[in-house]
Amino acid sequence: MDPANLKFTHSHEWLRLDGHTATVGITDFAVEALTDLVYVELPEMGTVLAAGEIFGEVESVKAVSDLYAPISGEVIEINTSLPDDLDALSEDPFGRGWMIKLAVTDTSAADHLFDEAGYRDHCNSASH
Repeated sequence: MDPANLKFTHSHEWLRLDGHTATVGITDFAVEALTDLVYVELPEMGTVLAAGEIFGEVESVKAVSDLYAPISGEVIEINTSLPDDLDALSEDPFGRGWMIKLAVTDTSAADHLFDEAGYRDHCNSASH
């Protein structure tokens, strides 16, 4: 997946809209900051999430980080292979490392998220 076609949150989740389906994951910046991932917890199918709501967590040897929904919607698909293939997050965070898919009713809510350039600026300013 090309990051230029994604939207990003300040908390390092990414979002790709395809019609009214949103694919969600965490960014390469987040994966690199966490280092050695050991566990991921994802929500159950049918869970309804509000934008900004915690939908799971990712744990590394150095920290546990909450995962936040970048947009409101209902969980319609979960990357069930991810808990057994955490390398997908570090090797391909924008592809194989996707986490959940949401059925979204208000796609315009993604308009307030960062584009790729804005997200990179956010990461650069946060690391200095």
